Amino acid sequence: MKLIIQIPCLNEAKTLPETVRDLPEAIDGIDVIEYLIIDDGSTDNTREVAREVGVHHIVGFPANRGLARAFMAGVDACLRLGADIIVNTDADNQYKGQDIGSLVQPIVRGEADLVVGDRNVQSVPHFSPAKKVFQKLGSWVVRQASDTTVPDAPSGFRAISRDTAMRLFVVGDFSYTIETLIQAGRSRLRVASVPVGTNPMTRESRLFKGIFQYMRRSGGTIIRAYTMVRPLSTFFAIAGVLGLAGVGLGVRFLFRYFENPEGAGHVQSLILAAILLISAVTTAVTGLLADLVGANRRMLEDALTRLRRMEYDGVVLQSLKSEAGTEASSTESGSEPL
Repeated sequence: MKLIIQIPCLNEAKTLPETVRDLPEAIDGIDVIEYLIIDDGSTDNTREVAREVGVHHIVGFPANRGLARAFMAGVDACLRLGADIIVNTDADNQYKGQDIGSLVQPIVRGEADLVVGDRNVQSVPHFSPAKKVFQKLGSWVVRQASDTTVPDAPSGFRAISRDTAMRLFVVGDFSYTIETLIQAGRSRLRVASVPVGTNPMTRESRLFKGIFQYMRRSGGTIIRAYTMVRPLSTFFAIAGVLGLAGVGLGVRFLFRYFENPEGAGHVQSLILAAILLISAVTTAVTGLLADLVGANRRMLEDALTRLRRMEYDGVVLQSLKSEAGTEASSTESGSEPL
């Protein structure tokens, strides 16, 4: 079984050596361990440092494209390289490399498809009280949206089986953590969580500048992912609220009108009720259209998953055949196989 540990990087020349030194070289149930970095448009010598510290594979972009794009580029590269399990970790050495062994074991034992490292956010010393509260709240929201039990949804420390990696498609460019969890829950994949440790902070986060920016961008990601996954229930819920408000105002108008037929009759209530009812119908129709788009997305994802399997498994099969041919040729010539 082959494990590839991928590390998205953006100007990580200073922290990358420590991160790589902390990675395991042997894990029970794993035959081969390789390291891969995704250089997301670094302007320092991240690539040179990666080669010096023994990183096996380097992929990247000429300019910064964001963490989500870097993550998916790494997943694609790992699949091409024949990874059976992919572990994603951060280049700032936030997560303890020694915990990768426990992170992959549920997949090795065939008990899970996706495993997320639980940092126990409340015990992380360098997290502010506000960040702890919002991380906990955000994880609860993601659990409701994804039908999973992951306690630390924003954690980027996770292990992914090969089959699951082929099913992942990230649309946003902010982060992959929330969107992939909601996708996994919708696809009824087995999602597990294991406790992991964290190292002292080496630098400030580059993903967001403050807690409010994190809330805004993460909130937008959750809403977009949830409406993509469950558009009908989302839009129908909004339409129901608007419709109830419109009916309530309509009843209020009728009550006032029959109470005083010669009075003004609170026409403003009637106008607002009509607006709300029209909005409710429009929202419900939008939900139906979004559901059709969602069905089309699911069929497209299935097609892309099959295409990935044909492409990536074909690459691995071709590589194995090439190795077998090399060994046969070497044996026939009387030399030792490589």
